Amino acid sequence: MDNTAQRQELADFLRARRARISPREVGIEPGPRRRTPGLRREEVAQLSGVSVTWYTWLEQARDITVSRQVLDSLARALRLTTAEKQYMYTLADTQGVVRQEPADAPSAELQRLVDALNPYPTYLIGPSWDLLAWNAAEAGLIGDPARLPGHERNIIRMVFTDLKTRGLLVDWRAQASGLLAQFRADAARNLGDPRFEQLSNELSAVSDDFRQLWDEHRVADFGSARWEFDHPRLGRLAVDYVRLAALQSPGVKMFTCLPADPETEAKLPALVDPARVAEPTGAKVVAGAF
Repeated sequence: MDNTAQRQELADFLRARRARISPREVGIEPGPRRRTPGLRREEVAQLSGVSVTWYTWLEQARDITVSRQVLDSLARALRLTTAEKQYMYTLADTQGVVRQEPADAPSAELQRLVDALNPYPTYLIGPSWDLLAWNAAEAGLIGDPARLPGHERNIIRMVFTDLKTRGLLVDWRAQASGLLAQFRADAARNLGDPRFEQLSNELSAVSDDFRQLWDEHRVADFGSARWEFDHPRLGRLAVDYVRLAALQSPGVKMFTCLPADPETEAKLPALVDPARVAEPTGAKVVAGAF
C-alpha cells in the first residue's frame, strides 16, 4: 500500500498540533519578535529529544522510519490526548492501515433489532458513516432519511449540508465539531479509503464550516454524549447516545438514543406515532393531534 497519503496526513496533523501550543505552556518565553503562533519546529525537536532535521523531515512527509519511543516523546511534547496519540500511532504505521470493507445492507436480524428499539431513535452506519438503516423514532426525530438521495444519506454530510438536520441541533457547532473529530479518527483507521477522501473534499468545497473544522485536525474517540434537539413538534429533547458494534457486520456501528430526562422520555413515543401527545411528567400519554 502506498503510504504517501498517510505520511502527508501525519505531517499536517503534527503542524496543527504544534500550532495550538503556546510557548509559555511548556516554559518558553516567546520574546518580542516571535511570529509563530505556537511552537517552532526546533522547540518541538528539543522537547522531544530528536534532531531538528529529523523532525523537519517528519513534517515534510518524507519517507523516514519512526519508532514508538520517538512517537511517545512527540506525544508528550505536543500534549496529545489519548485519542490523538492513537491517531498519530496509526498514521505513523509504515506497514499501512487495514481498511474495513464497505458494509453491505444490514441483515434482517439487525434491522429487526433497530426497529425493536422504538421509541428510542436508533440507526446503523457503515465505515464511512453512510446511513444504512434507521427506525421510525429516528425518522421522527431527524426527518425520514428516505427523503434524501442515497448518496446524501451520510451522517457527516447531513450535519453540515442538510438544513433540516442542522436546524434541529441546539448547539450545532459543538456537536458538529465533536462528530467530525470522531470521523477523522475513523478516517485514519481506514486511510486510503477513497470514500473518506471524496467526502472530505466535497464537503470542503461546499461548506465553509466543514473546511474550517476539518483544518483544525481535531481527533476524538467516541464517548457517550448528550445531545439536545429543538424538535418542531415536541420542543426540547435531550438524549444520551450509546454506540454498539455489529460483530456479524464488520464496520457497521449502531447508535441509539436514550432519554436524558423524564420530560424527553415522555415525548419519545410521539416520534413513532404523531397522534400521541406527551403530557407533563407523571401524566399519562393520551391520544391527541398536532
